Order: sequence, then structure tokens, then C-alpha cells
Amino acid sequence: MSLVSYERSGRVALLRMQHSPVNSLGLEHRRAILAAFDEASQDPAVKAIVLAGSGRGFSAGADINEFGTDLAEAEPNLRTVIGALSASSKPVIAAIHGVCMGGGLELALGCHYRVARPDAQIALPEVKLGLLPGAGGTQRMPRLVGFERAINMIISGAPVHAKKLGETALFDRISEDDVVAVALEFADEILHEGKAHAHRPDLRSARAEDEGLLQFAHARAAERHKDQPAVAACIKALRAAIDLPLAQGLERERELFGALLQTPQSKALRHAFLAERRAAKVPGIASDQETRTLGSAAVIGAGTMGVGIAMCFINAGIPVTVLDQSAEALGKARDRIAETYKTAVARGKLSSSTKEERLALLGTESDYNTIAGVDIVVEAVFEDLATKEAVFRRLDAVVRQGAVLATNTSTLDVNRIAAATSRPQDVIGLHFFSPAHVMRLLEIVRGETSTETLATAMTLAKRLGKVGVISGVCDGFIGNRMVEQYLRQAFFLLDEGALPQQVDRALEAWGFAMGPFRMSDLAGNDIGWYIRKRRYAEQPEMIYSRIADVLCEHERFGQKVGRGWYRYEVGKRAAIPDPEVTELVLAHSASIGVARRKIEDSEIVERCVLALVNEGAQILDEGIAARASDIDVVYLAGYGFPAHRGGPMWFASELGFFNVERAMLRLARNPHGDPDFWTPSPLINRLAHTRADLNR
Repeated sequence: MSLVSYERSGRVALLRMQHSPVNSLGLEHRRAILAAFDEASQDPAVKAIVLAGSGRGFSAGADINEFGTDLAEAEPNLRTVIGALSASSKPVIAAIHGVCMGGGLELALGCHYRVARPDAQIALPEVKLGLLPGAGGTQRMPRLVGFERAINMIISGAPVHAKKLGETALFDRISEDDVVAVALEFADEILHEGKAHAHRPDLRSARAEDEGLLQFAHARAAERHKDQPAVAACIKALRAAIDLPLAQGLERERELFGALLQTPQSKALRHAFLAERRAAKVPGIASDQETRTLGSAAVIGAGTMGVGIAMCFINAGIPVTVLDQSAEALGKARDRIAETYKTAVARGKLSSSTKEERLALLGTESDYNTIAGVDIVVEAVFEDLATKEAVFRRLDAVVRQGAVLATNTSTLDVNRIAAATSRPQDVIGLHFFSPAHVMRLLEIVRGETSTETLATAMTLAKRLGKVGVISGVCDGFIGNRMVEQYLRQAFFLLDEGALPQQVDRALEAWGFAMGPFRMSDLAGNDIGWYIRKRRYAEQPEMIYSRIADVLCEHERFGQKVGRGWYRYEVGKRAAIPDPEVTELVLAHSASIGVARRKIEDSEIVERCVLALVNEGAQILDEGIAARASDIDVVYLAGYGFPAHRGGPMWFASELGFFNVERAMLRLARNPHGDPDFWTPSPLINRLAHTRADLNR
């Protein structure tokens, strides 16, 4: 199939992009667009041209795989294609449906007219990749939609439905009807009326309020986006739209784009974008692998996780039954779900009718026999092996053959849980992150799981709107196995001289969404305590600071009780440093004979981040994770690792494994804690002394 189809409708040529799945604008596609355009331009019988997409949309934009390579600038580059459309002596109309983003929107902006469906998604999301729109978006968009809308769209990168831009000059017609038919009709109208197509984006807008908007945006960027040079560059490019004619503005935009392309932030963000897509490709699973139909679900356990997981299914339109032996717990679960949707309606995020439709998908039961016919069961009971084994024995006896049996365990051996059944091939780990209906990550843990079950789980992740990452079986899987080492270093730092608020402040300043102590308070310190007790028995050789146990012995279990590493006022989430915790930390240091010292923020960051790196490398070497980039996805989507640093393994790769190894050997000279942990993993040692690249 041709990448661009060409057909005639009277005096109008229809060029339809057919580059599945989203009409990305790679080199071969650009060549095909320009070739079809040239054919239409040179045909004397053609008086107007309609450019349309196919499949999921008009175009999702540039091929990100080409960024930073010669292919991105190979002719015809996107600017050349857009320039040809814009300079056409024949009117060019963009017919927009579905996705119209990034370079795809810039392609449409280069056309003389645009018609769209009201639900078309319009966006310039380049800032999310550490870039700015580099093919005219910062220059043409403000001239068509005004500076306020343009600034908001370009700096946020968020999509907007076309109907919300209907009052602007961006669209000449918005219709629910077939957009290609509407565009062809529109083309006939302008030809019949003899309209001259104006290059409207050439008009500049230099109103006083535009200057004020830019000054406000600049001040806000300096405050909120210090680690995002792309935001400041977007504002500079938008200023060029005020100060310069279009041609000069386009040159300024291109200069700024080229500079951003080389920044470490953009390289990291582009890595993260591609890493998510690689994670969906599971080694050993063919693209045509059969999967099971999941039309109904059950969740065992009506606690916080069970409620969140149930809402995941409901939000995806899958009927779900929450099962619990406690009628009180079931009542509270139903109330929490109803209250969540009620709040969404009040905030304008959900219609009342949609709320009722979703609540109609929820059932609550206490009898296992009522879920015998469901397609998937997710167990979400207390993190105790014996308890989970008992649940799976019951499920094995009751639930139909062929159903997927999933455990939401965050640390336990999935194979041991599966061994409680007669069908381990149907058992899989689905580790949701709290709050389950909000967090994007879903760790999919493969034990003796069949390929069909695994493929079904990956398909489910996509259906639930999750980023699915495959993990092998080990204590803690990818994320929690690594975070254990991160927390061990945080606790050792308290022993040696830091306080919780300093550790959190240092890591949050580096870019983490939340420091380890605020994170622990949110998750519940008693949960970590329970897991550590198990590990003390199972891994007696592992060295831990006991400061977290001391905290729990004082019943400081976190936000839920108003006291943890911080104190919390009733109904509020603000973490307030507590002198009582300072006293506990100082007393503990004295009790173990450690002379406290001044610890710099740089040491905090180095120890905590490199702990993630060392354990991550070990996980990769053991085959628990298939790729280094999968580890990065886990930490970016589930643990608040700063996106502009690309994930722990990308960060280490950019730092250089020779430097990583040297830092670890230096840290091993610290006598407190666990010096042996800083022995670099064999993979780090190999990478430090070869030219191998972990992330390529």
C-alpha cells in the first residue's frame, strides 16, 4: 500500500496519508506526501487540494526515532513539506480527525484552510520531550488562536478537542459529519466563490496584552520549570512571533529547537518516551499471539488496593465484583467508589450519567461461588503468603477453568502462590500501585505463566490505561526490590547525621516527586515494618538500620494515624517536621555508637540514586528485567523518578559506568551500614571497562 493515496473528486485532489498506525512523518512518508502534492500541483485539472489522514487520525507528528539522526533533516524535511503546502498557488485544505499533534498539527497549520471533527485531539506536545514545536508551531499557532491559548497549549503540551477552538481562526469548519466529505464540499465552495486563499499566519499580533502574557509565562517558568529548558525556549520562540515577521520567526524557532535537541533533558525525555513503547514488546510473544477475552472481573479484598483495582476495571467498562468476608468492608468499599465518582462529577471530570453507568458495573459479594464464572480474578488481600495461598486454593476450587488468576502481591513469590492451585499456567502477578485507579504503572510478574496468560495481561494493561512492564519472580520484583536498597541508604543516612526532612528535601530538589520519608508515611510505615520482619528471617545476612523499626515501635505508622516520620494535621496532607522524630533519630545514633556528622545534600542524592542503579544492574544481569529501559519505565511511571533524568539506568549510562564504579568503590569505604553493598554489580564492572552502551 502506498503511504499516500491520490484520487480526484471533480476539481479537487484528495491526498490521504496511510502510514499506519498514526501517520508519523518519517522520511519515506514525507517524500510520499510531497510527491502526491507535486502531482496535484502540476495537474491543470486540479484546482484545490485536500490533505487527510486515515485510521486513528490525521497525524501524530514526527517520527521520534529519527530525532538526533540524519533522517530528521534529510530532504524533504518537515519544514520543506510544510513550506511547499503553504506556498501552493492552489488552496490546500487539511481534513482533521482523531489525533492531530506535534508535527501533524504543524503540517495542518501550513495548509490554507482546516476543517475538523469536534472530537479531534489538537496538541503541540513537544515540551514533554524537552523540545519545542520545530516546524512552525510556535509561530503559526499564536497567530491563529491567540497568544493566551497558544502559550497554554505549547507550554503544557496538553491536548484540546477541536470544538474548544471553534471560535478561533484555526478552523474554518467543524462538523460531526465525515471530515473528508466536509473538506471536499468546502473546497468546492471556495472554488465556486472564487476566494483567494490568504496566508493568514503571516499577520503578526503585537498587542500589549500579549507582552504581558509572555512576561507572566516567563516568571512562572522560572519558578516552576527550572529543570525544563524547553519551557523557557518555548517562551523565547513565542516572543519571536510578536517581534518578528513569520519567515524570521521560523528561523528563530529552528535555532531554539536545534539547541534543545542536544540538551540532556531532551535526550532523557525522548528515551523515556521510547522506553514505554519498548516495554510493550515482550520477547517471545508474537504480535499475533492469541489472548483471552476478559469481559468480567472479580477483586478479592475490599481494602484500599481492592477498591482502587475495582475502579480500574470499572473505568475500562469491565463489570467487576468485589468479594470480601466482611459486610462492613464491602459497604465502605462501595461508598468510597461512589464518593470518588461523585467528586469527579463535582469537578467537571465526569458526567452524572457516566457516573451512574460506572456504578452499575460494580457488584459486592461475600460468597466465592458468585464469582465462579468471571474471566479474571485479582487477589488484593493482606501481604502474607499463607493468606494468599488460602485464597488461591479457594479460587482454584471455584473459578472456571481458563480464567486468569492474578495476585496483587508487591513482594511475595508468585510461583509459591501459584503452587496452591492446579493451574500455575493461569496465575500471574499484577502489581498495581496505590492509588491503583490513578497510578500508571502495572508490574506484570511472570512465574510459570503461559504465554497466552502473559499476553492477555499485557493487553489488559493497555485496556486499563496502564503502562505494563514485565518482571521475573524475585523478592520485590523490579520496583520494590530496588526501592529497598534506596530506603536502606536513606535510613543509614539518618544514623550517620541526616534528618528525614533533609533527605526528602535533597531528593525532591534533585527531581523526585516525593522523598523516601514522605513516601513511606503515605504508604504506611507498618507495611514496610511487616516486610522487614519477614526479610530479617529470610535474609539474616542483610544489614538494616533499625531506626524505621524504632519509629514503628512508637506507633508512628504514617499519614493514616497522623504521625510518622512527620506529623500531620487532621484532614491535611502537609508533612510537618516533628521534634519527637528528631529525638528518636539522635537517640538511635547514640545507642549504636555512631558519631553524627554533617551530611551534604550531594551525598544524599549520590547514595540513594546509586543504590537504585547497583540493584537495577543486578536485576538486569539476573534476567528479572528484560531491558534496562524497562527498569527506567518502572521508576518513571511508579516511583516518581524525575522524568528529565530518564530513569536510574539511563542516568547511570549518561554519567558513565566508569564513573559509577569509581563512586561506588569510594562509598564502600564508609564503615557504617553495609559497605559490601557498594561492590559494583558484575554488569556495572563489565560496562565500566568496555564500550558497551546499556541503553542502545
